[in-house]
Order: sequence, then C-alpha cells, then structure tokens
Amino acid sequence: MALFTEKNARKQLDSEAGKVHRADLETVLERQRTIEQKVKSSGKLKRFGTDIKLMFSMIRDYWYGNYRSVPWKTIAAVAGTLLYVLNPLDVIPDFIFGFGFLDDAGVVAICLKLVESDLHRYAAWKTCREESAPDARN
Repeated sequence: MALFTEKNARKQLDSEAGKVHRADLETVLERQRTIEQKVKSSGKLKRFGTDIKLMFSMIRDYWYGNYRSVPWKTIAAVAGTLLYVLNPLDVIPDFIFGFGFLDDAGVVAICLKLVESDLHRYAAWKTCREESAPDARN
C-alpha cells in the first residue's frame, strides 16, 4: 500500500471539490450526524472534530444565504472533504484496521490548510453575529 502523502491528499481534495455541486451541500447537511459520528469514533479524525463542526456551520449558513462572504471554491473544498470522509470506500477503505482513516485525516488536514483564512473569517463573523443577537433568555 502506498503511503498517503500530502500530495496525494491535495490531489484527492481537488478531485472531490471539483465534483461538488450546489445540491451536494444539502446532502452534506443531511448526513452531518453520520459524518460527525464517524469522526468521533476514529482516533485519526477525532482531533478535527471542532473544525468539522465549524465546516458544517459555514456550509449551513452558506446554504441558507446567511453567509456568502466566501468563495465557492472554499465551500466546494469543504463539502468535498466532508463527502470524502463519509465515503467508506475511498482511497484507503475505512475497514482496513489502523490505516482506514489515514486518508480521511489527510484530506481534512489539507482542506483546513487551504481554507484556513476563509474559515477564520467565518468564525469571526459568527462570533460577532452571536454577540450582537438579542439574549434569548429574556
């Protein structure tokens, strides 16, 4: 089995992002629970849990039109990454003990590296929005 390198992860991410269409965002959002469960159960992916939740949040806000200050390329990369994680029969099938999630973790890591500034801007926007929202407890 070939080592899953950063170059391979970037190639896989580009391939996945290139296939993403607007309708795929709905699929990603519908499968959020399944993807998050997979992330929680995998030691290799678990460390990306917080980032993956933020990715879902950004896709949801984009889908509903609340946040559009992000290029489609970023949305496609994030959605492609999450769809890749969902697929159990990707480059390294998930059922291969000890190695099955290496490619998933590599693709997530590369995606985060590529969209980092857009994700940070989104997180700042989200924080400002939450802080300016009226207190729901009153």
